[in-house]
Formats: sequence, C-alpha cells, structure tokens
Amino acid sequence: MKLDLSGRRVLVTGGSRGIGRSIALAFAGAGAAVSICARGEAALRQTESEIAALGVPVHAAVTDLADGAAVRAHVAAAAAALGGLDVLVNNASGFGRTDDEAGWEVSFRIDIMASVTASNAAIPHLAARGGSIIHISSISGLGPSVRTPPYGAVKAALIQYTRTQAATLAKQRIRVNCIAPGSIEFPGGLWDLAKRENPDLYKRILGGIPFDRLGRPEEVANVALFLACDLASWVTGQTIAVDGGQLLT
Repeated sequence: MKLDLSGRRVLVTGGSRGIGRSIALAFAGAGAAVSICARGEAALRQTESEIAALGVPVHAAVTDLADGAAVRAHVAAAAAALGGLDVLVNNASGFGRTDDEAGWEVSFRIDIMASVTASNAAIPHLAARGGSIIHISSISGLGPSVRTPPYGAVKAALIQYTRTQAATLAKQRIRVNCIAPGSIEFPGGLWDLAKRENPDLYKRILGGIPFDRLGRPEEVANVALFLACDLASWVTGQTIAVDGGQLLT
C-alpha cells in the first residue's frame, strides 16, 4: 500500500541522518512538503538535496536544538516556508550516555525540552487542520538502561509525555503518538560504529533480536507515515515499539 500524503506539511527535527533522514525522505516520497533541521550543515544540505530531488517543497536550516529560541524560530520559519504545519516529528536526541551532569543535561535539553518547545510552537499550526505529533523515543525508555541511564530516563519521559499531550490536545483534534525503536543500524550510526569498535557488544545485542538482524531506519519511517496518515485517524496516546521482537527476549 502506497500512502499519499500530498498536501501535508511536515517538520522533522534532527532530520539529516539516520532515522530522522529516513522519516523525512519517506514523507517526501509520499508527496508531503518537508522541513528538516539539525546542527551539522553538510549532512543537512545533503538530505535537503535528496528531498528536493523527489519533487516536493523542502525547507532546511541549521538549528541548535538545545537552544529553545532557535527551536521556536525554526518552527515559525518552517510554517512560513511550507504554508503551515500538519505533522511534527520530534526525532532529535542528545544521546546522553554518562550518568553525570553532562550526560543528563544534553539529554534533558534536546530529547525533552526541544520536544516540548517544538510542540508548543507547532500546536497553533497543527490545530488549524487537525494535525499530528510523533515523538521518537526508544525501547530504552521501556525498561532499565544500564549502559545509558540519562538516555533511557528521558525516553521514558517522552512516552509519558505522549499520553499527557494526547489527552490535552484531543479537543484541538491533534493526535499524539510515539515510536520506540530498538537497535537501528545505518552507515555512520552508533551500531555501525559498535560493529567495528565493540564487536562483543554488537554480537550480544544482535543475539537478543529474534529476527537475527538489527533494524533499518526505513522500518521506523514506515510506522511514522502510518501514524501521520488518515489510516491512523483513531490512534492517539500510543507508543509503538519497532524492534523486531527485541523486547521479547
């Protein structure tokens, strides 16, 4: 089934690499106009050109998502460039690993506060036509996260926030859902790096996935498309794990 999202306007934070890039390209491939933001300009411009090649309007800007004013400015610029917003995908992550102030601060400022700030800035635009917010969490938020305590905690907070937002925004006809990816591998990503530099960890994670492989960013993007389209018109407040059964073991 090919989803047609022509006429939708979509903003993806952290949209230049990995899962965010795949989500942005998936929406563009379905006919949506897309805005992306990220800190790294080279990857951002590369993804911008890939989206433009699909023949849809595209807006992209280098944005420090740890800066609330910059987040608000990007949402406003995206809405102006695309003529409004119908979907917000909060994908960016600081991926705080260390159980210290630095690890917690980067996780809180990007994973939580950037999502809160972007949501609040986007709500007036989303309410105009009954839009959708999608948070990208992680299966790390569904249980203990021994290797990355801050990351797991903030992703758990996003899952809770999804339910709160869904209940709060229903009167404005805005649906809010969450995706919890498992271990996703892509060139230059964390698991691609681990395969080369920490093969024991990679093999241990791989051994815990019933399908005997790590996930692909496109498999997360497909779920994002579903949650944003009319087929999911009665779905809100939900968290969907996209992990190949990783949580089952």
